[in-house]
Amino acid sequence: MIRPYNNFDAKKTKDEIVTWIRNYFRKNGSDCIAVVGMSGGKDSTIVAALCCEALGKDRVFGVIMPNGTMKDSDIAVEICEYLDIDYMDINIGEAYDSLTNELAANDIKLSSNAATNLPARLRMSTLFMVAQSVNGRVANTCNFSEDYIGWATLFGDGAGQFSPLGKLTVTEVKQIGYELGLPKKFIEKIPADGLTDKSDEDNFGFTYQFLDRYIRTGDFGNDTATAARIDKMHDANAFKLLPMPMYNPNCNWE
Repeated sequence: MIRPYNNFDAKKTKDEIVTWIRNYFRKNGSDCIAVVGMSGGKDSTIVAALCCEALGKDRVFGVIMPNGTMKDSDIAVEICEYLDIDYMDINIGEAYDSLTNELAANDIKLSSNAATNLPARLRMSTLFMVAQSVNGRVANTCNFSEDYIGWATLFGDGAGQFSPLGKLTVTEVKQIGYELGLPKKFIEKIPADGLTDKSDEDNFGFTYQFLDRYIRTGDFGNDTATAARIDKMHDANAFKLLPMPMYNPNCNWE
């Protein structure tokens, strides 16, 4: 069991999220279902489980979206079957290849960032397509830790219509998972970038435990270099969490 770094009350928070989800659907689609992109990771698993408790498993629909192949497809299926929710598999590989081939045909070289972010944006487009076809609302499955340092794709996995975990750190999200009674293997599965064999923490150069403690308490011990790295990542990616800037014709521009 994870020992929280603060007085986080997992049961109270879990119950509040369940109530919040119920209220969201009461106001924004009382007959709608929750559509959740199932990656095989802890966040989508816990979001789906929260929606099951809030709405009932018959109103939760999972979508598994490999890009050709997906390392955790079997785990995503196992999770959907464990939760006893309906699900479907939509392979985005042909769509990805078609778009990238069209760019190449027009002499546009796909940048490394575009190549990394395109699958996430195709998956989100797929989720909205499914949701509009089954009378659903798309769940965002991001957590606060990843959002804080920009570890999400704008208009990709960073999108959605309601976000149960967006204000909770990874440490807190795991506590919610245990409170829901989910198996440890689903909660403690090491998150990876989906592109290489590197874990998220390998990519960051620091642990989620350090990140969560720092963003919640400001405590970084003597590791000023890592704190500075986190600050730099946050500052560079903060725009992802802000509303789109809009020109206001009523402003005084002096």
